[in-house]
Amino acid sequence: MALQECGLNLDRVSKELQPHGSLQFPCAGYSSYHTDRQEDIIPWHWHEEIEIVYIENGQMEIKIPSKSFLLQKGDYIVINSNVLHYGAAVRECELHSLVFSPALIAGNEDFVFAKKYMQPLLDCNNFCGYFIKAGDNENVAHWFSHAFESLAKDCCGYEFIVRENLSRICLFLYGEFKPQADTQNVPLNQDNLRIRKMLAFIHKKFADDISVPEIASIADISERECLRCFQKIIQLSPIQYLLKYRVMQGAEMLLGNPADSVSEIATSCGFDSPSNFSKIFKRFYNCTPREYRKLNLK
Repeated sequence: MALQECGLNLDRVSKELQPHGSLQFPCAGYSSYHTDRQEDIIPWHWHEEIEIVYIENGQMEIKIPSKSFLLQKGDYIVINSNVLHYGAAVRECELHSLVFSPALIAGNEDFVFAKKYMQPLLDCNNFCGYFIKAGDNENVAHWFSHAFESLAKDCCGYEFIVRENLSRICLFLYGEFKPQADTQNVPLNQDNLRIRKMLAFIHKKFADDISVPEIASIADISERECLRCFQKIIQLSPIQYLLKYRVMQGAEMLLGNPADSVSEIATSCGFDSPSNFSKIFKRFYNCTPREYRKLNLK
């Protein structure tokens, strides 16, 4: 099974739609190169699969709700199912990752693997992202590399090799979080549920003149609580996130709709004037919308 092409396809609630692997083998491997350019940033998103990221070269900042990790060459992070996350290279970075459904390890939900091990691990609120510094756990390093290389090289029986080694990693994580998992039986963190609702609203209404009170009302919380939730989860205010999302949508429109003028695109992505769009766009992309289009449409 070859490595899959890395690329995000998100729905309106930031859930990734791209299938990882197949129904018969729900696991995919990725090798990708990132720079610190705005278009190379991995935006906030989530998926039902567990993800393991390994830094082959360079550095990358990875954020999950309320936490930020600076990963360097040889470091790993495991991101739990359904956890929002974001990544940005520090100058440049090459990473390897495996994204897999918990069902690959657990099998049927009535099996002991699911009930005794995987479900308690998935439900553990303290397991959002587990960071492993280079050299701190040679077992995990070996298990990951064996799984990744067998999948990348399409070895005979790679499915067994991948499942075996990912099972070892999951069992290790279960051991790390078992004391906490045993005392927890709570639903997904309330802040995560709220932020998903508010992000969905922004993604749907980004072209409209929306306000913080409107965003807060979607999650049935106060304006103050909305500000706290955004700052805690994604370290941006709602308006900062809205502006960033508008600019990113504008960048896509510039390339996807080459016949549209900058003025038309400014209006389509929610800016009150082309000059304001150009000013904010240059802050993120270090060039004007026209320069960006010229550089990328050759």
